[in-house]
Amino acid sequence: MTGRRRDISDLQSEIQDLFADLWQVPRFAGLHQGFRPQCDCFRTDDPPALHVVLELPGVDPGSLDLVAKGGAIVVSGERSRPAAAGTRYLQMEIEYGPFQRRIELGEDVDTATASAFYERGMLRIVLPLAVKAPTEGRIAIEVERQ
Repeated sequence: MTGRRRDISDLQSEIQDLFADLWQVPRFAGLHQGFRPQCDCFRTDDPPALHVVLELPGVDPGSLDLVAKGGAIVVSGERSRPAAAGTRYLQMEIEYGPFQRRIELGEDVDTATASAFYERGMLRIVLPLAVKAPTEGRIAIEVERQ
């Protein structure tokens, strides 16, 4: 991707994140369904890899869908509200429902050797950096429970 095109792509991603963050403001919380998990993304040099960490407490790891496509990874799933028959809520602040989070990677990764681990509400995805340019296409990544 050319430098200018990457800059536009980065700007578009930042704008999308700003709008998504806007929905996290409490006064707008009642206007949407679901939640937007918080995410960290960092690079290591030894071994060379990108690491993506998402906060997903209360999400069944078996319901997660991870797909690497087009220079990004998309994590989707649903956090279901626990069933509580005969319950009358006095306060509701925890967000439930379906979610989808797209994380632009910014570097070429080897999706064939990617791994994902779910432990204590945290999803950790390790994407080794690619030695050669990756092939285009949709790649599913299996989530392991630890």
